[in-house]
Amino acid sequence: MELSIVIPCCNEVESIPLLVTKLFPVVEQLRRERSVEIVFVDDGSTDATYQKLAQISVNQPDIKIAQHPFNRGLGAALRTGFAHATGDIIVTTDSDGTYGFDEIPALLSYLKAGSDIVTASPYHRQGGVENVPRYRVILSRGSSLIYQIIVDRRIATYTALFRAYRREVTRRVPFYSTGFLAGTELMVNAMLMGYKVAEYPTVLHSRAAGASKAKIFRIIRAHLRFQWGILLRRLRLAPLPQPLEQENAA
Repeated sequence: MELSIVIPCCNEVESIPLLVTKLFPVVEQLRRERSVEIVFVDDGSTDATYQKLAQISVNQPDIKIAQHPFNRGLGAALRTGFAHATGDIIVTTDSDGTYGFDEIPALLSYLKAGSDIVTASPYHRQGGVENVPRYRVILSRGSSLIYQIIVDRRIATYTALFRAYRREVTRRVPFYSTGFLAGTELMVNAMLMGYKVAEYPTVLHSRAAGASKAKIFRIIRAHLRFQWGILLRRLRLAPLPQPLEQENAA
């Protein structure tokens, strides 16, 4: 099956060497069994991210670079990446080494018959967290606990970007956030529509390079609003998400 790896980037020039030394060897390993493309989305970087991505993609026909003229947010970058991805399976991951690129094969091994999404899960009983700022863990884990209560208690982590999706999910499941909520919104809406999620227990690390772009209070507010909307759906006071038409899903 064809594989697309979608990587949003915004002012990540310090992370580009990591992509060359850590991601590219993994891609070569994966290409022994399937065709693989990498889709970088430069989300309005003001540093030399786009130029560096262009340099490392020279003579690499299986690397695509999409560029936003200004910063539109993680959710918008994901939608752009999905629109450019052609694989049957789409992996999304951070550019900063939060989850090791060498874990992509293991993540894919959890996408078996009966599952439509695999999400990295540091909050799984077999997962863990290393050297991540405490406030970030409290925010992420606290949000996941609330989603466990109102969506599905069997899923421990709702906030990871490192995931594998079957193509149909990215084409048919609506999500509207332009910010960091987007990955959670996509997965939760997929679950409410009947798609199945598997967890890949792993360790969440601190960034290997660069600085976080997260705006904490904005993220908290977005999650609270989304969680309130889920409760309204559960009480049948708001409609469930409806699948997008195939041709309009990107």
